[in-house]
Amino acid sequence: MTLAISHRFITYGGGGFKCKMSKTHLHKMITAKQQNLKSFLERSPYQAYVYSYPHKTAYRPLTPPVKLADLWSKQDRQALFLYIHIPFCEMRCGFCNLFTTVTHNEDFVSQYVRTVERQARQVKSLLGEVSFARFALGGGTPTQLPIDKLEAILNVAEKTMGASLQNIPVSVEMSPETADKDKLQLLRSRGVDRASIGVQSFIESEVLATGRRQTTAQVEAALNRMREANFPTINIDLIYGLPGQTVDSWLYSIRAALRFQPKEIYLYPLYVRPLTGLGRSDKEWHDIRLACYREGRSLLLSSGYTQVSMRMFQRLGQGGISPSEPPTPVYFCQADGMVGLGCGARSYTDTLHYSNDYAVGSREIRDILQAYIQTPDEAFDYASYGFQLDAEERRRRYILLSLFSDEGLNLTDYQNQFGADEIAFPELSQLLSLNLATQEKQILRLTEVGIEKSDVIGAWLFSEKVNQLMQTYDLK
Repeated sequence: MTLAISHRFITYGGGGFKCKMSKTHLHKMITAKQQNLKSFLERSPYQAYVYSYPHKTAYRPLTPPVKLADLWSKQDRQALFLYIHIPFCEMRCGFCNLFTTVTHNEDFVSQYVRTVERQARQVKSLLGEVSFARFALGGGTPTQLPIDKLEAILNVAEKTMGASLQNIPVSVEMSPETADKDKLQLLRSRGVDRASIGVQSFIESEVLATGRRQTTAQVEAALNRMREANFPTINIDLIYGLPGQTVDSWLYSIRAALRFQPKEIYLYPLYVRPLTGLGRSDKEWHDIRLACYREGRSLLLSSGYTQVSMRMFQRLGQGGISPSEPPTPVYFCQADGMVGLGCGARSYTDTLHYSNDYAVGSREIRDILQAYIQTPDEAFDYASYGFQLDAEERRRRYILLSLFSDEGLNLTDYQNQFGADEIAFPELSQLLSLNLATQEKQILRLTEVGIEKSDVIGAWLFSEKVNQLMQTYDLK
């Protein structure tokens, strides 16, 4: 990828990234973006957690609502991702800003599950013939459900939506307190091959500082049960930068996790967000996240793990056999095709991302959940809250999702997706000039330093429109 200066125009290209514009205009764009990136790099590496784009705080009411039958009829429905959201937890962690509640009883949970069943029947009727390539059950804590309700949700995925759980990758999130033997056996028997558990730390004082009640003995017992249930993939989530944590105590937690030989480990930096428990705390906090990241990364690489992204580390060739190849094509996140069920779930098409309203505060979450439960069947035929992606936003999303994985941005695939004459983003050349990325043949990848600064680069690549929507969002 180069900048070649011609007589009248600069052609920015290589591998399908080509556009023509006046030299003056392009030089102004690049200079402004270069200065902007440099100012970003001077800040903390932890600006915004880019797990998707655009963020849900960029969503707004859709007027008029969009008819889902028309929307999905224009999509490739042969390799979709099915996601079901369970917004219940046994406790609210101090760092958590997810859509979940700890205020629920058996009747409320039953009402919620029945509503998911109603929504699924309605959505499946308008989707028509589809094939699902992946399924994930998240939250919240899905294993917080009573076992009969957990089975009901699995039936929604398999019997109502038609996902072949025995033949596709299936992931379920759980916590140490809720990963009991019977639920684990149910999940495994229904085809779940990835069990993901939020441990955060193996040191009880660090966990307690986040508002969690779990003990190390509970964590270890849960991990032993997960291994006995023979999940091909066990994932352990850990968080660095916790109050009272040191680099040494952080490495202790990683080594404790390694004793269970998980196939995957996610290392999450602590984000102290508004309206969360830690966000309301006035306790002194020392930022050791960068040192923790570097030491943790080094330890995992030396222990046989491969870094897939800033957060994800995977041990290949061990830890079980993957399920048989699905009869449908493999799902690619850049292609956009996710059907979300449940309050809090997001759905992705290539032109529209949509969901329910979003909140962090307990009262507001409860109100949104109550409204969801009272939704009449016919209302599930429409999307009324979301974000419309124009051509630029679709390209930007593709670039963001590609750059932050180990596969990198394939310029040929980008060209095939968007066309040879589509303008890309001239600021990408600054990643090369600042040694944040390298290009080998048709693949643009972040360097070690670039991966370390993924959250900064991600925030830098957000569009002005998305930034403005996020900044003006009224968090509740």
